[in-house]
Amino acid sequence: MRTTQQFSVTLPNDMAAQVRAKVASGEYASESEVIRDGLRALQARDRAVEQWLRNEVVPAYDVYKADPSRGIPLDDVRAGLAERHKRAAKRG
Repeated sequence: MRTTQQFSVTLPNDMAAQVRAKVASGEYASESEVIRDGLRALQARDRAVEQWLRNEVVPAYDVYKADPSRGIPLDDVRAGLAERHKRAAKRG
């Protein structure tokens, strides 16, 4: 039984050039390796997001729902973000 399946994909020219460049540089042996590695990176990112949601976002939401008074009012959040943006813009 085969453990692989052949696909035909269409990529924008810039992405196709990136794939060819990775192979030409010797970093990868084939275009398929480049695509497989990219999919593995996407899977890892998806797992990391899921873990973050499960381990950090859900518990923080539960804490907020249990005691909404611990939350920060939206206007305060916006003001704080605006101030951070202003400071960052001054630094360049």
